[in-house]
Amino acid sequence: MPVKEPVNKFPVQVGFSAATRRFPHAVDRNRIKRLGREAWRLQKQDLYDHLQSQSRQLAVFLIYTDKKIADFSTLHDKISVILMKLKNSI
Repeated sequence: MPVKEPVNKFPVQVGFSAATRRFPHAVDRNRIKRLGREAWRLQKQDLYDHLQSQSRQLAVFLIYTDKKIADFSTLHDKISVILMKLKNSI
């Protein structure tokens, strides 16, 4: 009999995207996604705890729409705002 994994082991699935049309070079798209994932990783725990306390799961997909590559501190601040809005809306 297979062992069931806990439903909320990973309460959030997150994806990142950067448009090829705005960033034709893969190195730029990859940098944006890498910076976004790192900013998410550093701040996700509060949202994870909130979702686990409510036994809920969430799927999030973030699309980068700016025309220039933002620095890490800007992305960190913006993802912080996104996480607070997600937490407050649940």
